Amino acid sequence: MTADTTTPAMAITQGDAAGIGPEIIAKCFFSHPEVMRGCFVAGDVRTMRTAASLLAAPGQLRMPVAQIANPEEAKDVPPHCIPVLQVGPPMAPVAVGQVSGIAGEFAGRCVQWAAEAALRGEIAALVTAPLHKEALSAAGAPYSQFPGHTEMLQAAAARHLGKAVQDVPVRMMLANDELRTVLVSIHVSLRDALAAVTYDNVLQTILITHAALTAALGRAPRIGVAGLNPHAGEGGLFGREEIEVIAPAIAAARAQGCDVSGPWAPDTVFMRARNGAGHPGEFDVVVAQYHDQGLIPVKYLGVEKGVNVTLGLPLVRTSPDHGTAFDIAGTGSADASSLLEAVRMARSLSNSPPERSRLTS
Repeated sequence: MTADTTTPAMAITQGDAAGIGPEIIAKCFFSHPEVMRGCFVAGDVRTMRTAASLLAAPGQLRMPVAQIANPEEAKDVPPHCIPVLQVGPPMAPVAVGQVSGIAGEFAGRCVQWAAEAALRGEIAALVTAPLHKEALSAAGAPYSQFPGHTEMLQAAAARHLGKAVQDVPVRMMLANDELRTVLVSIHVSLRDALAAVTYDNVLQTILITHAALTAALGRAPRIGVAGLNPHAGEGGLFGREEIEVIAPAIAAARAQGCDVSGPWAPDTVFMRARNGAGHPGEFDVVVAQYHDQGLIPVKYLGVEKGVNVTLGLPLVRTSPDHGTAFDIAGTGSADASSLLEAVRMARSLSNSPPERSRLTS
């Protein structure tokens, strides 16, 4: 299959070199060259060569790694070869499976480079391999100020647009074949997450979800909104957030043309939204009030199937639904399925050549 010559290449950021990111990237290039065509790694050449060596059986040559000078050269790299664009100086070696400020700094550097390239239109999308939040913190400024990818990308977009960060609202969506969920708040403490359940935040989440999924689905999505309290407050007996905050936000969103309902009991709304064989879900997406409320149901269905999508950015970004897995890093046993799905979804969202994603199914 020939590489597309009209669409910009897609970048896959290396992630934390001490984790499984480099090896799952190598697995995708090795096992699914048709999906990875037109993709390249924004990372470190030596690290990717080490990862490629994990896939070689005894007596076999490892998969080649080709250093490229710019994203467009990725399209000329043959299948079963990993194109790598070296982001800055080579990274110093780090111990696999251990938190390292060196690895955290390099991972942050790769994300920053890819975000800026996407914002300039030099790449079609970015897929981010897992980084380690503790390593990112250990890296120091500027990366230590960001809890994760989402906040880093939001800040980059704000700089590019000349806006304040709060004026570029983003939301995290986790999606698989059966369920999609979007979060009102992301990486904050539970106490702060409860405080973030405000009329403005809930309404903004619904509107961002509506806009993003309307573009992806070609129609207005059916949005179910989870309550915050047990039984969605039970008429105010278990809390009044549903009555005073969430329901008014839903009404305002409905007045703006959104197909949205709720607040629904959070212990059943995800089951109602689940799309299974012979059992279509009642909703296309669930708006969850905080991180674990929304992500536990999706991850329970299998982390190998989930994809993280950042909504609200002026660029396409997806990510696998798992972390750095330090405990198995360097063994070659990590499952690359979620990263592969993230590539497929990013390609679909960026209108690259045909790859059907789970977001648009």
